[in-house]
Amino acid sequence: MSRPAFSLPPWLAHALRAQRGPVPWSAVVRGGLAAGPLLLVAVVAGQASAGVVAAIAAMLAGINDRPGSRRAAVRRLGVPAVAGAAGMAVGTYAGEYVGAVGLTLVLTLVGLVAGSVSAVGPVASGAGTQLLVASAIGAGMPLPGTGWQRALAFVAGAGWLLALRLVLPTPGALAGDYRFDGERHAVAAVYDAVAALLDAAGTPDATARRVALTAALDHAQDALAGPRLRRYASSAAERRLHAQYAAALPLAEAATALAWTGEAESGRGAEGARRLAAAVRGNTHPGPLPAPVRTAPALRALDDALLQAAVAFDRAPGGDLHARRRSPGDLLRTALGAGGREYGLRVALCFGAAVALAQALHHAHWYWLPATAVFLVKPDLGPLVSRVLCRAAGTVLGALLFAGLAAVLPRPEGLIVLVAVSGALIPVATRHFAAQTAVVTVLVLALVMVGGEPQASVSRIGETLLACAIVLVVGHLPMPGQRGGGVRARLGAAEGAAHAYLAHVLRESGDRAARWALRREAYRALAEARSAISLAAAELPPLARHSEGAAEVAAVLERLVDTTTACAVHLDDTGRLTLRYADRLAALLEELAALRERSASGVPVPAARGS
Repeated sequence: MSRPAFSLPPWLAHALRAQRGPVPWSAVVRGGLAAGPLLLVAVVAGQASAGVVAAIAAMLAGINDRPGSRRAAVRRLGVPAVAGAAGMAVGTYAGEYVGAVGLTLVLTLVGLVAGSVSAVGPVASGAGTQLLVASAIGAGMPLPGTGWQRALAFVAGAGWLLALRLVLPTPGALAGDYRFDGERHAVAAVYDAVAALLDAAGTPDATARRVALTAALDHAQDALAGPRLRRYASSAAERRLHAQYAAALPLAEAATALAWTGEAESGRGAEGARRLAAAVRGNTHPGPLPAPVRTAPALRALDDALLQAAVAFDRAPGGDLHARRRSPGDLLRTALGAGGREYGLRVALCFGAAVALAQALHHAHWYWLPATAVFLVKPDLGPLVSRVLCRAAGTVLGALLFAGLAAVLPRPEGLIVLVAVSGALIPVATRHFAAQTAVVTVLVLALVMVGGEPQASVSRIGETLLACAIVLVVGHLPMPGQRGGGVRARLGAAEGAAHAYLAHVLRESGDRAARWALRREAYRALAEARSAISLAAAELPPLARHSEGAAEVAAVLERLVDTTTACAVHLDDTGRLTLRYADRLAALLEELAALRERSASGVPVPAARGS
């Protein structure tokens, strides 16, 4: 009799998991040229305090310096930098003009706003993080200068890293048009993902390949969504790249419909998609494309999409299909919804409690405690216990490493070099929260000493462990309303997007651009819901139980969107739905309603069929 295989609990397995991939050498170079050189210039100029603030801003921007296009980096780095500068000003003035109780109330309110805004998305989450960290530093770090001067130094530090991101070439840019570094690769990856899905049609791998196609489309959408790629792009190269992304949408639709029907493709369509991918990467024409057989609606749609893509690669201007259409009202509703309220309250409690306790302890570096709590309370960095374990281990490792280095390095030259090296390591260390924490700890302790304060490795460890305890307690406290608001909000958005897409298809509207935009939003919202559900499932059981059944609802929604896509392709070809499609839609809607009813009544949700 064989013994069952041993498996780690999800919360511990997540703490031991690290991202994989090639070393982002361009980001490493930018990190090495950011915080260290800024600090060196400031020290030489006799403005060490301004250099410390600028280096902190560059460090925080470096954490957000992820793979992607230049134009996407403007928003990903710039928006959090502006929020951080505002936080630096607010924290500085609050620390100067209000007492301990007033400062605690002000920063708690800042935590409430930042936490609610963080629920909107990744960029908003980065902005909320920098707003809170900078407000704590501004209120507690003993540096000269007014609030607006510190804010300018913060903007200068983050702006310097953003300027490096925009100016320095990357390996992808050197191979072709300098303006496009991540965009071509992202669009080409979509065609490769279409080819992979076509290869998997009719096999058990089709679902996983469709998920990979969604991820590729999400990445391309982000890469093209920067400020320079507008509705009416100013250059032929931009218009062509835009058209190439637009041409991938009907191909993705046809491939998804083919996977839904379970019909195997001859391989000619997949070969055509790969030729299109090579043409995007090389900025060349794809040449003649092999034509699939036209024996079924999905295959005819695939053939038509390949033909349209070949035309688009030559001369089509493309439509405005890259932008994700979310109005300010939608963003505000997300921030004020169940997920935003729960997130905001939890962040406010953790941040406010850390501020109050830190001031009561009268510690010289009291701002470390709330700043550490900010990173620990962020659910997008992983499950709660995983974050706490990684933060504690990383801080201890980083503090001990710095203590040893500080004993032998010359000052301030050696410390400035240490800041530069740490900045270069951040893009690699972001693959695991403990590694990122260790590198950031070394960098921050070096900045503190350059700013004129004594070595503080021991106190850094103590403050971090105290922050871990605060976040663990607050993270398990009951909150007003139903728990799991973040997961429910993401799942609700996915369900709304799925129903909007289905309604558009069933109306048999001839507006295909609107249909593709609705399809993109439905799949993207589902991917975001899946990510939130995965993180929630890796929490400790008292927290994980609040998201039970969510994965089953997401699985049904995914099958509903896949079926809707197949229906759209079939309607385009025949003008009517057969009983197979109608019965499948009715069954999925009935199953979704049953799951929703059971979830609302508190009955455990069974596993979804065929997920």
